[in-house]
Amino acid sequence: MTPLPGPHMRNDQPLLVLNCGSSSIKFALFQAGAGALPRRPWCNGKVQGIGGPDPDFGARGIAVRPVRLDPAHPYRDALRLILEHVQQQLHGRAPLLVAHRVVHGGSHHFTAVRIDAALLAELHGYIPLAPLHQPFALEAIQILLQHYPQVPQVACFDTGFHHDLPTVEQLLPLPYAWFERGLRRYGFHGLSYSYLAIAVAERHGQIARGRTIVAHLGSGASLCALHNLRSVATTMGFSALDGLMMGTRSGAIDPGALLYLMEVEKIGPAELGQLLYHQSGLIGVSGLSADPRVLLQHEHDPGQRGEQARLALALYVQRIIAEIGSLTARLGGLDLLVFSAGIGEHNAPIRERICAGLAFLGVKLDAQANARHAPLISRPDSTVRVGVEPTNEEWIAARDGWAVVTGQAVAQ
Repeated sequence: MTPLPGPHMRNDQPLLVLNCGSSSIKFALFQAGAGALPRRPWCNGKVQGIGGPDPDFGARGIAVRPVRLDPAHPYRDALRLILEHVQQQLHGRAPLLVAHRVVHGGSHHFTAVRIDAALLAELHGYIPLAPLHQPFALEAIQILLQHYPQVPQVACFDTGFHHDLPTVEQLLPLPYAWFERGLRRYGFHGLSYSYLAIAVAERHGQIARGRTIVAHLGSGASLCALHNLRSVATTMGFSALDGLMMGTRSGAIDPGALLYLMEVEKIGPAELGQLLYHQSGLIGVSGLSADPRVLLQHEHDPGQRGEQARLALALYVQRIIAEIGSLTARLGGLDLLVFSAGIGEHNAPIRERICAGLAFLGVKLDAQANARHAPLISRPDSTVRVGVEPTNEEWIAARDGWAVVTGQAVAQ
């Protein structure tokens, strides 16, 4: 894309990044200059609990506080709060650009691109493939078009990191004609994996270029197998519903069970989507919470509640172990396993249970290092190196947005 002329090329203007989900909006402000883009934003925060009874807002330098959102338009109201805070931080200036994490780009969009009316209309067609994220990112884009009409907006796609997966990893076992029509495995969490491919190479050196699996474990969860820091296999497929069991999502499930629910139980498509996206996973099995921290507190409770909490955690961990085993087979072995995202970075007991199930690979955990969430949590005699690495999706979006708008790459 031709760089924008004139004042838009100033390096002293900040970059705004928005990462929109169904119940939260994260924002970050980065400052680019002299071809460099610091990885740490100078201002960031989020509104969370959108649509629920107790939303709150917090930002750097501001303690988390409860907020009231318009019940008719809570998402729009949450974005208004963020934009007011951003305007205060910018002293009324407009940002150089706004970069958005957009979960799905379909079969045509894998690299970051400036948003125009035609692209926005096309992206609406992918809402059924990512209903927890896509509609909210697009709503934010439309609001920002009104708020900053002269500021370029850039879509950064979560599918992009996986766009050159081997063809066999893209295929679904359906008639090939459907693959040609775009029914294929895309893979997600691409902004996270793009950052982690950089970070693990910096931290672990040459070993990271071998057989690596990164576990992005948050409310949404997936695994990615890397070889030479490129995606060669991943657990999410056509939609962000596939693969691992998650907080409220089922992950991979026998399609015969879905046919049964529709044909025998007479569950319609909308109800089935609600079941699979919002009522399954940890919260579905436990009947208690989508948060492993809560389930860990209740797994020793007497009676049915404790039993369901234990089962939910056991199934969650078992599914991760099984998928790590599958990806290890595809890689032909495993040199490095890295945990990231909210659960992966901060939940030592879950990491411990996963690594215990991988003892057959020679994984040996350093309990003390794991307890303090150290960057390296495996013992020296572990066959597989195991690490913890914070992700940074917002920096990747800022980096890619800067490249699209200015035509300049930034130093890693």
